[in-house]
Amino acid sequence: MSDNETDADSATGSDERNSGEPTFEATEYADGTVTYPPHTVGPNGAERVGTVDLREREGRVVTWTTSTATPPGVREPNTLAIVEFEMGDGYDGPPVRALGQIAETGSGDADADEQFDVDIGDRVEPVYADELREPGAGIREPESQEWDGFRFRPVEE
Repeated sequence: MSDNETDADSATGSDERNSGEPTFEATEYADGTVTYPPHTVGPNGAERVGTVDLREREGRVVTWTTSTATPPGVREPNTLAIVEFEMGDGYDGPPVRALGQIAETGSGDADADEQFDVDIGDRVEPVYADELREPGAGIREPESQEWDGFRFRPVEE
């Protein structure tokens, strides 16, 4: 077990104690590397030893794009970013990156909400969203999939 994992994490696979929301879980391996999404074995063949909650990390936008032709149920336009997480000065493994939507500004009017503007190099943090897309709009039964996840919000300077 690593410094980033507790007995409760091992038993449940997630840590909802701090905020009542799921973790944004990456995996830590015996050789010190971290990957997202989690894998059974590390990039160099090392065994899994724990998890890292990426909610506790900031990242930087590596690149971004805005899709104006989105699948059914996905907001339009939809800004997506590849984010590289800051893993600390002692981390010497491969970059830890994730692809995700950019958060909405949160004006309170769902029809009028706009997404934050981002640029390459901007600092962002993951924020939980209970619906990344409209559950009833797809071709699969809504109960057969998970609709929640994380978006990225700019960090105030």
